[in-house]
Amino acid sequence: MRIVMAEDDPLLREGLALLLRAESMDVVATAGTAEEALAAIDAHEPDVAVLDVRMPPTHTDEGIVAAVEARRRRPGLAVLVLSAYVEQTFATELLTSGVAGLGYLLKERVGRVEEFMDALRRVAGGGTAIDPEVVAQLFTSSRDSRLERLSPREGDVLALMAEGMGNAAIAERLVVTEGAVHKHIRSIFAKLDLSPTDRVDRRVAAVLRYLEGVRRLA
Repeated sequence: MRIVMAEDDPLLREGLALLLRAESMDVVATAGTAEEALAAIDAHEPDVAVLDVRMPPTHTDEGIVAAVEARRRRPGLAVLVLSAYVEQTFATELLTSGVAGLGYLLKERVGRVEEFMDALRRVAGGGTAIDPEVVAQLFTSSRDSRLERLSPREGDVLALMAEGMGNAAIAERLVVTEGAVHKHIRSIFAKLDLSPTDRVDRRVAAVLRYLEGVRRLA
């Protein structure tokens, strides 16, 4: 897996690069600014770009802007954005560019190497990896009335789906059977008015409907 990584803190940047290389990842370039990151992405055509949200010169949303621009220039590029804390406006701004091959994690998750690498591989494979804390805040903020139909447990399942988890992982996290997860998902589809005859992946559509309710707040 070829990776371009952008982080303005030199120690964290080098630490992340060492971690990724120790996991047999090919870090083809590192950058300290969003501008350098975009140049490296253009030059090296990586599989994944790992970008910090706040970078010079203003330390506000340079990483988000760079992520959106990188995906515009290279459709299909997987992007994993790292943030020191939940920044809801930035998260929703990024999600409007599409959720396939997209991740948004808190930096504290990097210290949990197995979770971080699992998220990175999911994103590289075209999946989604959204930090549980980000999902929790987005879910709480959503005003889509259809989501209010969901039971608390169904809300938990949908939130984990939004993180990019499959049924087995959801079952393990919630300490229930896969059969129970399957039943919850069928109920979610029904309550969100997602028909089995729709020409869409209902699992993806459920997550997108949830995220769409969030985007309207941005």
